[in-house]
Amino acid sequence: MNGSPSESSTTSLCPDWHAAYAAYPVNSRFIWVNNCGTTPAGNPAVKAVSAFLESYSHSGILAEGVSYLDVQSDILRHLSEILAVETEELAVIHNTSEGMNLISHGLTFQSGDEILLLENEYPSNVYPWEHWRDKGVDLKFIPMAETPTDFLGNFMEALTARTRFVTLSAVHWCTGMPLPLRDIGALCRERDIRFAVDAAQGIGHVDLRPREWGIDYMAFSGWKWLLGPLGIGGLYAARERLAELRYPFKGTESVINDGKYLPYRQELKPHTGRYTYSTPNFNDWIYWRASLDFLAQLGFVAVRKRLHELASQLAAGLAHEGFRILSSGYSEPTAIVVVEKSGLDATRTVARLRERGIVAAERLGRLRFSPHVYNSPEQLQQVVIESARL
Repeated sequence: MNGSPSESSTTSLCPDWHAAYAAYPVNSRFIWVNNCGTTPAGNPAVKAVSAFLESYSHSGILAEGVSYLDVQSDILRHLSEILAVETEELAVIHNTSEGMNLISHGLTFQSGDEILLLENEYPSNVYPWEHWRDKGVDLKFIPMAETPTDFLGNFMEALTARTRFVTLSAVHWCTGMPLPLRDIGALCRERDIRFAVDAAQGIGHVDLRPREWGIDYMAFSGWKWLLGPLGIGGLYAARERLAELRYPFKGTESVINDGKYLPYRQELKPHTGRYTYSTPNFNDWIYWRASLDFLAQLGFVAVRKRLHELASQLAAGLAHEGFRILSSGYSEPTAIVVVEKSGLDATRTVARLRERGIVAAERLGRLRFSPHVYNSPEQLQQVVIESARL
């Protein structure tokens, strides 16, 4: 059931993909194709965290071989490579909701201003903005569309003279559609509108270049395409926009020279790192660094390409079995495969697939699959076979 790749199927692929399959013990029990939901732990993360805990059990904070600053630096270096931004424009935080709240509560709007959001958006990019309604700011939802081009049209129709801020997802969590961020960023820049992106479904999965594309702020979780643990994520604030954010609260690590506790300091760190405001869960940092190291060894660009190849294989197989592929035909590739079929009960189908060892999801009454690099082509063929039987 686990669909281990055969020798013949891997000879035409880079051997690294076979190693990626072998690095994930989940493959012995499940075919995990809900990676845009959560991802299981791989051997690199398990080994790194186990080694740290073993050392910590004997030496506490005096444990050798793991430096807080080194781990932080490595994580930020990987993220900066993925996003093509400076490390000082990034901070390690806990999740997308936290990042969006830090942005939202740091901004200043006037009564009558307008914030544009995405229809059927994930709550982490809606709830943080709702407090502005109490201050007279309008929240306006842009209708979703079946193609990025059509969505861009909807976006342009939604813009008004009162629009001050736009906050959208990089990829729609229900349909898998990458939004036209580059075009939207250009339009926002022309009109001096600030632009934020919920990149939870995007980072590591699609090409994202916030600085080049006019994205001012970005928040994301790390436990999807970046293979991190639950409870860790990142925040991006363009260096020229940081001064526009009021600092909503202050922690031990928010200030300069934070290693010296006295005298108290008023001067905040002059970069986005101020938002890593106090002691983190260091186990999570160890886990995430190991996973990012693993992806970096494969190559971040190669990983994105592989994700799209696996998704294309899965979509083609399901289409052959009579499923309608909603996630096909986009101008940018996606690794989220969303399908429907006449008479198919998606919720029941997800449960029945789980009984067969296949982990997928239901969204808006449709089936959603999202493979990662540790999935094999044989596993995806098994997904097609089992889905067609239901």
